[in-house]
Amino acid sequence: MDGSYLAEKLLELGYEVHGIVRRSSSFNRDRIEHIVDKLFLHYGDVSDSLSIDSIISEVKPIKIFHLAAQSHVQISFLMPEYTGQVDAIGTLKVLEAARKHCPEAKIYNATTSELFGKVQETPQKETTPMYPRSPYGVAKLYSYWTAKNYRESYGMFVSNGILFNHESERRLETFVTRKITHGLVNWIKTGIPIKLGNLDAKRDWGYAPEYCDGMIKILDYDTPDDFVLATGEQHSNREFVEESFKYLNSGKLKWIGKGVDEIAIDENENIVVKIDPKYFRPLEVDTLLGDSSKAKKLLGWEPKIKFKELVEIMMKHDLKYK
Repeated sequence: MDGSYLAEKLLELGYEVHGIVRRSSSFNRDRIEHIVDKLFLHYGDVSDSLSIDSIISEVKPIKIFHLAAQSHVQISFLMPEYTGQVDAIGTLKVLEAARKHCPEAKIYNATTSELFGKVQETPQKETTPMYPRSPYGVAKLYSYWTAKNYRESYGMFVSNGILFNHESERRLETFVTRKITHGLVNWIKTGIPIKLGNLDAKRDWGYAPEYCDGMIKILDYDTPDDFVLATGEQHSNREFVEESFKYLNSGKLKWIGKGVDEIAIDENENIVVKIDPKYFRPLEVDTLLGDSSKAKKLLGWEPKIKFKELVEIMMKHDLKYK
């Protein structure tokens, strides 16, 4: 998702844009199909140091946006070793290749609000102590500190972006926000309820294209640093369902039952949402709320699209293609 928006924006700015794609038996490039003829794509994988070293040696980029990750938190509990290899050691491989072949390159390292996990203060900012609660968060903590270490050890321009949840109509349907918007449209057609996990987890949700603007601003800043990007608003998964449901013109949802037996029904008592325990995580992150005042002050970055506008964009997109 982020890579497609970022590629569009960099092309508009006049950059020659190279990207790494993994070899797969399925062809999954829908999100860049409209610009693929303008990109230079290389087969590689951050779990394979030879391919990363070869690509960076050949291209010698002036800017590197390192976004590659196994980014699904739930999957990280099921595949912790793979998540560590990709999200943690993958960053090390990218940084080491850059150190050898293009040490003057400006490097953006994508981290995550999941670093804060069991939050130690609210809102969370760059100086907030980190306490990750998933293999994904732990791997990203290694990535975060490795980036800082290369910055301080070798004088490289390496910046960490600590981005809070950002979504869009390009988000895959395995992530909760798109599962909700796409699932509601599917419910209209089929009557099949959406299955969700923790309804009361609270997140700070923004719009992905604006966060990609922030990534570019982070590398355009004079010195390497770490920046939180967030909206400063917080809403629960339950609220995301309720706000999305408004765009169906179907009245309000009613929640009945408790725990795994809780359901949401419409005015005609049709079941819209069910709870499925398989979506519960061994450890939950109950609340995340970001403070991006540093980014606003130093970068001039401030999100315009907040929660309700985000939901509207995603619902309108999914309803258009129902």
